[in-house]
Amino acid sequence: MYNIAIIGAGPAGLSAAVNAAARNKSAVVIGRAPETSALWKAERVANHLGANGQTGAVLMDSYLTHAKALGVEIREGRVLQAMPMGTHFALNLGNELLEAQAVILATGVQKGKKLPGEEEYLGRGVSYCATCDGMLYRGKAVVIAGETVEADEDANFLAEICPDVTYLPLYGAPGHLRDNIKVAAGKPSAVLGESIVTGLQLDNNTVIPCGGVFFIKAAAPLDSIVYGLQTENGAVTVNRLMETNVAGVYACGDCTGWPYQLSKAIGEGLVAAQAAARFIDNR
Repeated sequence: MYNIAIIGAGPAGLSAAVNAAARNKSAVVIGRAPETSALWKAERVANHLGANGQTGAVLMDSYLTHAKALGVEIREGRVLQAMPMGTHFALNLGNELLEAQAVILATGVQKGKKLPGEEEYLGRGVSYCATCDGMLYRGKAVVIAGETVEADEDANFLAEICPDVTYLPLYGAPGHLRDNIKVAAGKPSAVLGESIVTGLQLDNNTVIPCGGVFFIKAAAPLDSIVYGLQTENGAVTVNRLMETNVAGVYACGDCTGWPYQLSKAIGEGLVAAQAAARFIDNR
């Protein structure tokens, strides 16, 4: 079991990791490859103290080196749920469970709003994880909308158990897919249903009949990762200690809202880690 699990491997998450290590707390950072971060792509950083016009890639590399030198474990992956278990949290990574005493959310800006029907039919035909919930749809027609190349794997898994699989690769051309997968063009616009999901409507007004829709997103919606998490206008609600309304869960960086600045993300990561460490010490 880790002391602190940090969801998100950008500046806020790595700042939290470094400061967790400084408080002698074991930490694991779970996120996407550093090349996918907004900072990595910055040609020049001019508004962060001491950056002196360095590239974002240089800064990110220095953050990663610092965290690893302190013994922080960094893993590529996507956390689907962080479930309170009384004395700790169980984190669902799809094919694996991790345990931690506290959780820090540092997932960055949540892109895009939920579609009409997406939240309404969550658990009644809408899912964010094929390997978690796929067996519930054995023998049914399903649709997968994938924002990242990792969705190819989910599509292939569902094709093993479902007779009718339609795949919407929203990120571009898909890689190797099973022969029984139908690739469709278009973007989801609404989830349709009655008591359960009956179809997915696309932006071209096409409706794909189905019994299940899987949204494989770059980052799962925060209120689906932590049930009951309070948000406002898409940002996690926190106090000055970066505490959320869920005990033991903290948030930092762009996911807490404006301003979307490097200095703010790093500072909030420090506060979140210090507060999480104190929470663990006082239990």
